[in-house]
This record gives sequence, structure tokens and C-alpha cells, in this order.
Amino acid sequence: MQRNRPGDDAPRNASPGQPRRSAGPSVPRGLAARRVAAYALADVTQEHLPLDEALERQFGIGDGIALDERDRALVRAIVTAALRRLGTIHAALDARMPKGIPAKSGLLPEILIVGAAQILLLDIPDRAAVDLAVHHARADRRAFPYAKLVNAVLRRVAESREAILAETGGDDVPHWLTERWRGTYGAATARAIAGALRHEPGIDITVKADAAGWAQRLDGRLLPNGSVRLNARAHVAALPGYADGEWWVQDAAASLPARLIAATPGERVLDLCAAPGGKTAQLAAAGAVVTAVDRSPERLARLAENMTRLKLDVRTVAADARTLTGGEPYDAVLLDAPCSATGTIRRHPDVAWTKQPEEIASLAALQSALLDRAAALVRPGGRLVYSTCSLEPEEGEAQIAAFLARHADFARSPVSPEEIGGIADVIDADGQLRTLPHHLPDETPRLAGLDGFFAARLVRRKA
Repeated sequence: MQRNRPGDDAPRNASPGQPRRSAGPSVPRGLAARRVAAYALADVTQEHLPLDEALERQFGIGDGIALDERDRALVRAIVTAALRRLGTIHAALDARMPKGIPAKSGLLPEILIVGAAQILLLDIPDRAAVDLAVHHARADRRAFPYAKLVNAVLRRVAESREAILAETGGDDVPHWLTERWRGTYGAATARAIAGALRHEPGIDITVKADAAGWAQRLDGRLLPNGSVRLNARAHVAALPGYADGEWWVQDAAASLPARLIAATPGERVLDLCAAPGGKTAQLAAAGAVVTAVDRSPERLARLAENMTRLKLDVRTVAADARTLTGGEPYDAVLLDAPCSATGTIRRHPDVAWTKQPEEIASLAALQSALLDRAAALVRPGGRLVYSTCSLEPEEGEAQIAAFLARHADFARSPVSPEEIGGIADVIDADGQLRTLPHHLPDETPRLAGLDGFFAARLVRRKA
């Protein structure tokens, strides 16, 4: 769905100190949350802010300040649902607005998207979603003339809900991403990826020990790799074992790179770009002597808090991994490098709308520098595991091919299906790991799928 006039953006309310009219006692209950959702959605789609940053901004100004925890959770749910199915929502609105969005209509596009997301994807009564959208339009100076249009369009969306959701031909991510995936994986696999990204993912956890027992206690299912996937939505901090540090939340695919290290008790392992610490915890739980490095002191502090809860002893270092020096080389190094994160769109649909094509090349250059530094920190005979949560080959397969061309003293150490629970279809011809969002299917969409990860294990030849 496009505005009719280029540059006719929604009015911004971005500056934390900038006053903004708040929803007072005379407005309908729930309108303030929808207003904040619309502004947050615009922050993501127009300014390319990550969702968490957009929400932090909006909860700190105007209507957002007074929202309670329940309404803040509703805001997040609305925006997340809208971003996950934004292509579907655009198509549904376009079909019912043949003349497009009127010029200079303020927040009208976001008002319509927020309303449609509630109608199509959330358990909110149609009448409430439509009425609040109409009130929202009337409260917006530039959208005010189109309040009747909002009412008519959203009512037609509600009447056609099942047909709209049954339509599978459109894209719910930007066209440039779809074209990339078609070129990399072929049309059929690209369609399968797109289909998987439309569904809310489940919650996966990694346990210290007795995964089968914890699956039973937490009403979950044991996955082939040893992760536990919860059958129901849950407030994880309230579940048994969380406060005692028996497990942590981690997508099943995200747990695989640390498994490839195959750490043994007493081995010295370096975890680069380590925060938030799921992989760090795996290495420490295996008995390794772990040094966790991250350039962000704030993220590293959260990692340390997580290790305290998990009762795991880890040394932390705040540093840029590209300039890390000194000390004896390590038995193994894990580099989970910064990346475009397109493999996590299932969990973080804002990624599809915040990343730009040109970022991939700059990220690949950063990954190359990190890989070269990581290689220098591995002892002869030691292991180096490189991973990214990206679907883009420049950040995965091509990165490793270029690395091996530069470093004759390293060779691939192929991954075997037995190491990852027998999931053979995620291992490529070179023995590298490549998980895709539609892998690990299930009849219940929320219980299916994996984050998209690439990982390769390399060994440094002995002199």
C-alpha cells in the first residue's frame, strides 16, 4: 500500500522531549494503545528502526507514557502481527481502495494497517477494531477527512477475512528479499521460506540436563537436536526451572553452532560476539573454560546476569573482537558474527523492514575481518566455528569459501547428521550447516520451523 504522493509521510513524533497530544479521559478505552501502535509501525517501516527501539521511543512520549503493561503488550502484539503479514495487509487494503491512499492524509496508512492487523490476525472483535480505527482517524488532523473511508474499508476487510488469509500468492517481506531468496534457493524453496515466515514461532529452550524430563515438566516436545519446544504460549520467567537456572530460551537452530564446537571439560573456548549468551551457556555447561567477548558493555552485562541465573562461571571481556590480542591461543573459537539477521524474521518480523540491500555487503566485510582475527586466536589443531543467523550466501557459504582461499592453514571439518540429532537435510555438500525457516515441519504451524542459520566448522592444521 503506497501513499499517492512521494514524501507524504506520516507526521513524526520521534523526539523524546517533543510534546504530543495524549488520549485523555474523553476518548474511547484502547485508543491510546492503537495510536502508539501506529506511530511505532511508522518508525519501523519509514525510519527503519528495530521494533524494540521503536517501542522504547513511543513508550517514552505522548500516549505511550501512560500505558500500563497490558496495553504495552497489546501494542507489541499489534505491531508484530502487522509486520509479519504486512504484504497480505497491503494487498487487502489495496484491493478495497482502488484509488490508493489520499495525499497528505497523515497517519491514515498506519491507522488502516493497525485496524486490519487486529481484524485479520488478533483475537479482537471486529467492531472494536473498526470503531477505534475510526476514532483514531477523527483524532488525527490530516486523517480526519477520511474517517468514513476507514470505516468502509475495514468493514470490507472483516467481511472477507477468510478469503484474505487463504490467499498465499503474495509476499509478506520486501520484494528485494524475495528476489534474493529465489536466486539463491530457487522458486519452490523461496515460497516455502515465505510461507514459514507468516506464522508465529513457538518457544524453544535449551536445558542443562535431562531434556526429556524437562519436556514433560514444561508441557513441551523433545526436538531431534535436544532442544525442548513448548506446546503452549507461556510467560517463561514463571515456568518451573527458570529461576533455578535449569534452562534458557534459545531457538533450536541457534543451539547448533555451539554443538559443533563439541567442547569437552577443561578446554579453553573463546566465544566472540557472545551476547546475549545462549551459546556461551552451552559451552560453559559442557564444562569448557569460556571467555565471552562482546563490544557492548551493556549487552555483556546482561550476559553476565544470565550466567549468574544459570549458575555458570564465565569470564567476560568488553572488546572489539577485531582488535583482540594477547594470551595463549584457544582450543576452540566460536564466532557468531553480526549479520543481516534475515534468518530470524520468523521471530523478529521487523528485520524484513529495517534492513536494506546495501547493508549485506558492509556486513560481509565486517564478518571477513572478524573471521581473520578469530583464526589467529585458534591453536594449531584447534577448531573454529563460524555462524550467522542470515539466509544470505554472502554472509555464509561465500564467506567461508573466501576465508579458506585466504587461509591455507585451515580446512573444513564436515558436520555429521549424528551431531545434530540426525537432521540430515540441513547439511550441505561441503558439510556445512544451513537451516531454513521451513525445516522441521509440523501440522501445527506454530510448532514447526527453525530460524535460518549458517554454520561451518574449520580446523587449523598442525604445523
